[in-house]
Amino acid sequence: MDTPSETIVSATTPRGEIALRERPDPQGSGVVHELVVAGVFAMDSLDTSTEVALAQEALARVDAPDRVLVGGLGLGFTAWQVLKDKRVRHVDVVEIEEDLVGWARLALAPTLGLVARHPRVTIHAGDVDLVLSGEADPAGPWDLVLLDVDNGPSFLVHEGNERLYRADALQDTLSRVAPRGVLAIWAAQREPALLATLESLSPTEEVLLEVEREGRRLEYALYLTRA
Repeated sequence: MDTPSETIVSATTPRGEIALRERPDPQGSGVVHELVVAGVFAMDSLDTSTEVALAQEALARVDAPDRVLVGGLGLGFTAWQVLKDKRVRHVDVVEIEEDLVGWARLALAPTLGLVARHPRVTIHAGDVDLVLSGEADPAGPWDLVLLDVDNGPSFLVHEGNERLYRADALQDTLSRVAPRGVLAIWAAQREPALLATLESLSPTEEVLLEVEREGRRLEYALYLTRA
């Protein structure tokens, strides 16, 4: 990146440092916000196409997405896309980093602020793994469960998130999805083992997304499993 990013705010958490940064938009309009987790670039607001696609692809497969769970707040783009669908009556967002939840409520990045103050949203500071196992609130079922908690089982930022992709945890997650609902998982690359595990539990689609960043072609993947 030609222009270095400037840290707006950062915090030390039990999982390492989390930071919200900004840099000038290379197109010359406003700024680009970045989220860095445990020293690893997580996402920015320059290209949010795959976060948006996670919501769009899942919503397209459900007739009545009345209630939606989004695991992982990020910069808010997945939850915001869900809210654009007027069929959705309520969105629960579960984010493990309390500081990020606080930054959203302070609207330190535009989309975070939009999500945090939306009347159809409740943001919960907590571990989505505990929610999906039934050990913590909020309680399901949900018509859609969208998971963008980490990069996928092959490229984890936090090793503890590996449990989310195990067969028993995925079975628990599917039990929180309402009949005819969908579980959708975002991954930073193709995950054949994850696909095989999901297919052993219920019919699953793999959707591949190509994105060009800084002259490189990247391939992301979505996994959509019917309850």
